[in-house]
Amino acid sequence: MAHLTVRSAYNNLSDRLNKFPQGAPPSKLLYKILEILFTAEEAEFVSKLSIKPFTPEKAARLSNKTINESKALLDKLASKGILLDTEIDGKSIYTLPPPMAGFFEFSMMRIRNDVDQKLLAELFYEYLNMEEDFIKDLFTNCETKLGRTFVNEPSLDKGINLTVLDYEKASEVIKTASHIGVGICYCRHKMEHLGKACNAPMDICMTFNNVAFSLIKHKIARQVDINEGIDLLQTAYDNKLVQFGENVKEKVSFICNCCGCCCEAMLAAKRFGLLKPVHTTNYLPVIEEMKCNGCGKCVDVCPVEAMSLVSANNPAKPKRKKARLNEEICLGCGLCVRSCTMDGIKLTERPQRVITPLNSVHRVVMTAIEKGMLQNLIFDNQALWNHRAMAAILGVILKLPPIKQGLASKQFKSRYLEFLIKNSHH
Repeated sequence: MAHLTVRSAYNNLSDRLNKFPQGAPPSKLLYKILEILFTAEEAEFVSKLSIKPFTPEKAARLSNKTINESKALLDKLASKGILLDTEIDGKSIYTLPPPMAGFFEFSMMRIRNDVDQKLLAELFYEYLNMEEDFIKDLFTNCETKLGRTFVNEPSLDKGINLTVLDYEKASEVIKTASHIGVGICYCRHKMEHLGKACNAPMDICMTFNNVAFSLIKHKIARQVDINEGIDLLQTAYDNKLVQFGENVKEKVSFICNCCGCCCEAMLAAKRFGLLKPVHTTNYLPVIEEMKCNGCGKCVDVCPVEAMSLVSANNPAKPKRKKARLNEEICLGCGLCVRSCTMDGIKLTERPQRVITPLNSVHRVVMTAIEKGMLQNLIFDNQALWNHRAMAAILGVILKLPPIKQGLASKQFKSRYLEFLIKNSHH
């Protein structure tokens, strides 16, 4: 009977995780991962928590625990990087982040002895690379993506630099963040346990704002100032790493400095490139063929294999090669620009700008609409109505194009929402 109760706790937790747009498809591997990260008591407790942010008092009501018991469990989970905590108007507020980008990464962002990180790394690798359902759902199953590419700022010449907006620059995210945290790269740490890690810097995974506040508080990340943050970004540039961050304009919560061999976002871009798993920058490299000597440095540096060498069709030099770009899978990061010793590659604006959600609420609502899960955000049966959260969700919906509003209304099935949408057009 006890065994069935334990299994039920992890089943319930899996159901809870999949109420959020960024869920985790159930499988034996997922349950093994959850059993390492959560005790059975923690799993059952978290399975009852709200999708939206909650207080210890609300968690106590949902879990039938006292406020003190609830607070103790919440703080323990936050110290493990499973929950994020912050303070609003002097009150402690907790949030369960999605598995990715969320508590999967946080579990590997520091060296720890309370869990078997080697086993965890092996399970993560199998779950993400062998079964594929999770990684496909995370990166390819909706139009609004989890993450976006930041332009490589040293690749920008003076002309193109004038068109780059602040939110497209990793340096601006660092300069404007309320908190900056740095931890071990989840991807390379995982690959290190598998004996597959590259030599790129490990202590370079950046978090910002409220996420950084919680991770710093619990010593999952170390706090750095703007100057050290900019220095770390320069280290990433020097090591030819790609900046991949949260797909929002305001209050970006993370920026990973990615290699093409270890990092999940870059691996997904190579495996599912035509499905556009990662939002690109607003720029594309253009090759000046008269300058290209076919050295292949741009091919070697490209993290998603968008560059290749083809025949230069030069009768005088039949073995001569030239670089060719596959625009369909190019991220527009600009690494190839800096690698070209012939000054033969320049960045130019894409014909159509990439749309970036304003903030995390906007992104989550868009993802929920596209996945048919908006009702989970609106009608969270495990929580009392949160008027601030509800107002934020409705505010996003009312600013969407009519087609997206129609999808939202259908999922919401609310005459009130239909009334608001109709009046927003007048």
